Amino acid sequence: MIVLGIESSCDETAAAVLADGRRVLSNVVASQDAIHAPYGGVVPELASRRHLEAIGPVIEKALADAGVKLPDLDGIVVTQGPGLVGSLLIGCSVAKSLAYVHRKPLAGVNHLEGHIYAAFLTDDPPEYPFLALVVSGGHTALYHAGAPLQYALVGQTRDDAAGEAFDKVAKLLGLGFPGGPIIQRVAEGGDPKAIAFPLAQMTDGARDFSFSGIKTSVSLHVKRRAPLSPAQVADVAASFQAGVVKMLVRKAIRAALHLGVKRVVLTGGVAANGPLRAALGASAAEHGIALHIPPPCFCTDNAAMITAAGTARLLAGERAPLSMNARPDWALA
Repeated sequence: MIVLGIESSCDETAAAVLADGRRVLSNVVASQDAIHAPYGGVVPELASRRHLEAIGPVIEKALADAGVKLPDLDGIVVTQGPGLVGSLLIGCSVAKSLAYVHRKPLAGVNHLEGHIYAAFLTDDPPEYPFLALVVSGGHTALYHAGAPLQYALVGQTRDDAAGEAFDKVAKLLGLGFPGGPIIQRVAEGGDPKAIAFPLAQMTDGARDFSFSGIKTSVSLHVKRRAPLSPAQVADVAASFQAGVVKMLVRKAIRAALHLGVKRVVLTGGVAANGPLRAALGASAAEHGIALHIPPPCFCTDNAAMITAAGTARLLAGERAPLSMNARPDWALA
């Protein structure tokens, strides 16, 4: 089964072609980092305009790299949500048009399910049941995947997503955008134990996350000690990163032990963070839990993961009507 997938939920215009939902024939991503960098975050209107410019050439390249033409496809899938409504509408409109003109089956994909399916693009895909920690710029959540296409929400952020916190702290420190890679690079020259930033605790016992507190603490620390030397900036970056990593690892492992699952999937853009991958790997091994992490290229937003999830939906018999619309607040579970 040859399927074309389209991703345009935020600021990456992407298209991919997969065979049987696992074999990546092509995976093309057009980044908008340079466009949004001056603003320290994604500007929705600018993102939509760039999607309009890039989506045609990106799809053409994905098809060319895969050596297939639109009539050769067995289906078309697209990110339907969640995400920025303007960005989503562009991807959905193009996918519906192609499906109509070429009479191909169409399926809408939840972006978070796409992140989870990135783990199935590896040589060691997880077996069900497993716990998925999805950590990105817009989302931080734990999902229990009991069976294919079945998810239960275990915990989620009550405020900022982890990736959003990285972006905001990077902006506070004057480091640029996107924040995740920059914070990790700067933190390599700092002491992760230099500053004891507070870690959020849920008094109601929920397995939810909260990153607004540590972000506020960083802001207050920077204002009180400004201007910071490069060494002090490195210490702040390292201490902040260590705090976020500790929260993510602690919540994920505790949830896995409570649910009795022996497999954990770490995915999403923040899953490309080296210290997070290492810390979760060490903790999982200590508790006898198998950890599955996609390579960094499949952690950040891409269309291969969307195509993998969409292929599973098509094989399950799902079909989206041409009246399908963007769902910017679409919950996975």
